[in-house]
Amino acid sequence: MSYVQLPTPPAEPLRILGAVGSPKSTATLDGLPPLILGGAQFNYQYNDDPYKLPAKDIIRHCFEAGVCAIDTSAYYGPSEILIGEVLADPDFAASYPRDTYYLITKAGRIAETQFDYSATWMRHSVQRSLKRLHTDYLDIVYAHDVEFVTLDDTLPGIAELFKMKEEGIIRNVGISGYPVPVLVALCRLVHDRLGKTIDAVLSYSNFTIQNRRLKNSLDDFYAAGVKKVLNGSPLSMSLLRSQPTHAFHPASPDLKRRVALAAKHTASKNVELADLSMRYALRNWHGTTVVGYSSLFEVNAGIKAYWESQNSDITAEDEELVHDVHEILGPALDEVWSSGLKENYKYII
Repeated sequence: MSYVQLPTPPAEPLRILGAVGSPKSTATLDGLPPLILGGAQFNYQYNDDPYKLPAKDIIRHCFEAGVCAIDTSAYYGPSEILIGEVLADPDFAASYPRDTYYLITKAGRIAETQFDYSATWMRHSVQRSLKRLHTDYLDIVYAHDVEFVTLDDTLPGIAELFKMKEEGIIRNVGISGYPVPVLVALCRLVHDRLGKTIDAVLSYSNFTIQNRRLKNSLDDFYAAGVKKVLNGSPLSMSLLRSQPTHAFHPASPDLKRRVALAAKHTASKNVELADLSMRYALRNWHGTTVVGYSSLFEVNAGIKAYWESQNSDITAEDEELVHDVHEILGPALDEVWSSGLKENYKYII
């Protein structure tokens, strides 16, 4: 099929977003593009039937735009399978050899309330991911949602990930989760107990127009030796938009109420809150952001938001609205919700 023309930002030529495109650029995390395609959309949590999504078109369109990186998880239902089928397609593989993109997944979270960070399970999960994704190595593997067990219990699985890194199966070892102080504490614990440094950290909903805690903690991560900190879900899992928030969202009723008021205010200025929020996050996060797309329209909107976030005229127009949104949020600005075991906070210095 023919692909929708990528929107070009005013007065700026369309150019590749990142430096991905050669074995040299994907050999380290320095070549990560500013946007990564999030694989959570290829899951029942976000879509009633992920098998009906145009996965091949979405991935090809992202790669054509320079978004040559995919983040998924063994926990995301059929996501790894759907992505793997696209990447293994002979025509697709001929256009995009394995060394021209980053492939990232997660292990340790099995179901909503089931977790296993044992060495045996983590190795099994990674080997299964390799088969599903039709690859012999993974660029990053995260220990997934680490806050739901005691941090000590994550160490055997993380140690096994480092063993697989030594074997060449994994290039970088990471951790992912929600509460920023817990993620910082685990990075320090890994260094102190295992003598290793975490390569990459992914947190979600923690650098948005509503919550800036991840950026405020960057120095703590880097002090622990972390190479890259990635920002996921800049729209906070559907919270920061005018459309209804997904039913599973854990935000407080007051936060949801204030966001709804902010959405009405931006709409009165002919600006969709999701667009403003995306531009804010991309403009102010100086690193890589993971964003999920369920259609070519959403891919184009994401690329458009990226370029608009780099446009000084649009930035100037956004500043007043961002100030208004922060005023409306009031005490809910930087508010977080509870996630994981409370006892993990004993690790926080």
